[in-house]
Amino acid sequence: MDLEEAGDSPWGDVPSQSTSKPPFSQEDSSTKPQDAESSQQSQSSIKSPAGRGPRGPIRRLVAQPTKLEAVDDPLGPLGPLGANTGPGADAQADEPPVPPQKEQMVIRTTMPQPAQKRAGPADPHRIDDDDLDRPTGPRAPPPVQAAQPSPVRAAGQPSVSIEQAAKPSFHITVGDPHKVGDLTSSHIVYSVRTKTTSKGYRQPEFEVKRRYRDFLWLYNTMHGNNPGVVVPPPPEKQALNRFESNFVESRRAALEKMLNKIAAHPTLQHDPDLKLFLESESFNVDVKHKERREPIPGESKGVLGSLGINVGGGSKFVEQDDWFHDRRVYLDALENQLKALMKSMDTMVNQRKAMAEAAGEFSASLHALSTVELSPTLSGPLDALSDLQLTIRDVYDRQAQQDVLTFGITIDEYIRLIGSVKQAFSQRQKAFYSWHSAESELQKRKASQDKLLRQGRSQQDRLNQVGAEVADAERKVHQARLLFEDMGRLMRSELDRFEREKVEDFKSSVETFLESAVEAQKELIEKWETFLMQLDAEDDETVFYRPPVYQSSDKSTGRGDTAVDRARATIDEDSD
Repeated sequence: MDLEEAGDSPWGDVPSQSTSKPPFSQEDSSTKPQDAESSQQSQSSIKSPAGRGPRGPIRRLVAQPTKLEAVDDPLGPLGPLGANTGPGADAQADEPPVPPQKEQMVIRTTMPQPAQKRAGPADPHRIDDDDLDRPTGPRAPPPVQAAQPSPVRAAGQPSVSIEQAAKPSFHITVGDPHKVGDLTSSHIVYSVRTKTTSKGYRQPEFEVKRRYRDFLWLYNTMHGNNPGVVVPPPPEKQALNRFESNFVESRRAALEKMLNKIAAHPTLQHDPDLKLFLESESFNVDVKHKERREPIPGESKGVLGSLGINVGGGSKFVEQDDWFHDRRVYLDALENQLKALMKSMDTMVNQRKAMAEAAGEFSASLHALSTVELSPTLSGPLDALSDLQLTIRDVYDRQAQQDVLTFGITIDEYIRLIGSVKQAFSQRQKAFYSWHSAESELQKRKASQDKLLRQGRSQQDRLNQVGAEVADAERKVHQARLLFEDMGRLMRSELDRFEREKVEDFKSSVETFLESAVEAQKELIEKWETFLMQLDAEDDETVFYRPPVYQSSDKSTGRGDTAVDRARATIDEDSD
């Protein structure tokens, strides 16, 4: 079989095919590079049969590798695997190869996006929606409306914290002051009425009778039972004018404020002596029994004496804590300023009382003048002005009393409260002396113990006794030191409480003082404006009050019963 005539030689060395068509074009190089390379190798390495050796076309085929080397194939001899053979292949062959990229994997971490809803109102029951439009994920929960405040809760009491709910509340009123006793033992008795939520009392509401010395006993007892606590003090004792109405009212208000502050204190409200004072029906008998069982410690004793610690004066106390030193200086300055303010307050109250007395005297003079004035157009305004001065006198008296009961009582209370704070400072100073006294005693006991130890074991019994005394002295030193430190921390909190209450009380007192002053001035302005309007209405004879004229039975004389008529009758009789 002749391969030349067949034309399907597997080596591709047919002369007609190699001459009529270029062996490699740009299109062939990009589509079939493997056939070109195999053709090149077959033409250069495999020889034709003997009958075709001297043929010319074989020489022309030798020069074909030069043409193959001139072809610039950037993709290598194999060309792009799987490349397209379309008309855009030439442009793609000139571009650089695309770098490999990492395959992106789709990881679903969120809910699938719902399909776009059709226009129109939303269908809550999803009846008209097709199955393809529904989201494949779980159905979203229905919308929840915001909670509205309950009308039942709003009508009830406001909610309070657990601490406030657990803390007992007290409302104490001191009233009904009345004088009892004969001339030598007369005194004022007050009714103390208490309303409380504390479970320590037998009833939630009760009332007892107390006199001033009972309040004083309560203050001294609680001051001894609670060292370092600022106990609200009672008003000072007064020997002169102690039954005067203004003094009794101011003392009643001060005693009521004292009891309410004691009952509101977190420590003092649990004192058993306060329960005895507020609840006991036989107060004097119960106090005597209590003093027999538990003698009241003196001012130099108290808690320190109950611990067996000696309370000594020692040398002059020098404050080591700068905080307490600054507070002591501040309290001294505050006390001086409050005393000066109280003095100015007394001066202002006395001036208001003097103005009230002057207005009363002026009213009496105007009334006397109106009774002898012959002209009714003048006697009427004079009498109206006299009544106006009486109103002014009442306003001045009431304003002076309100100033004492609102602002003056607060100033006096804090002057006495500063004295109570200073007593707490004195208790802390005594605790400091007791601590150092116990340390001195401990050093003495240790010196005796060391002396006995140096003497040997000849006095073993004495050595055991001294060792017990040293241990007891160490215990007292430890207790005294702890008491001094606890008292210091307690006084810090007490002074902070004192500052907070001082700001609140003075703010409230000043507001009440200003409101009463404004109301008094408004009342005076209204009275004066009314009087001026009456003066302007001169033509109206019924504006001012005129004394009635009564006709006597003797019509011939025509004498009236007024002072003016009687004066006129007297003048007529004298002229006759």
